[in-house]
Amino acid sequence: MYAVLLSAALVFIAELGDKSQLMSMTFATRYRARTVILGAGIACTLTNLVSALVGNAIGDALPEHAVRIAGGVLFLVFAALTLRHLAAGDEPKPPATGGAAVFVVGVAFVLSELGDKTMLATMTLSTQYHWVLIWIGSTIGMLVSIVLAVFVGRALLQVLPIKAVHLVSALLFAAVGVWMLVG
Repeated sequence: MYAVLLSAALVFIAELGDKSQLMSMTFATRYRARTVILGAGIACTLTNLVSALVGNAIGDALPEHAVRIAGGVLFLVFAALTLRHLAAGDEPKPPATGGAAVFVVGVAFVLSELGDKTMLATMTLSTQYHWVLIWIGSTIGMLVSIVLAVFVGRALLQVLPIKAVHLVSALLFAAVGVWMLVG
């Protein structure tokens, strides 16, 4: 249960203000909420499954100490990248529309998540915990983030600047990275 909660919390935090959440808000202006949640949910389930399986294979192939150090460094890199995007003011562009709405949303989410920090975080966690638990947790965390973006996201971003969300996310990634390196 710890692995499910850990991965859900980390992925949820990582998704706050991330391109997936911003895409959810954008798609919610074009499509019905359930269409966005369904398309994104299918995409998240598939990308998190692949991430967890790849992480599991890496974890089986490498010594635990090396994986822990690599994971800690990886989370510190996530923190640095988040801060870099914060400094640059990068914002994702809304994807093109067309075709069946669920398919459009799903494909956009799969493409946006490939190589994303949440995919890499899921892989990293799967090197240390059972992949099924990490898959479940990371999918839950991502879906909660998407639902939040669809129903409450616009209101939150009117009150809280996106830069503050990115800063908190970067600090949490750095804290997890240091914890992995020290512990």
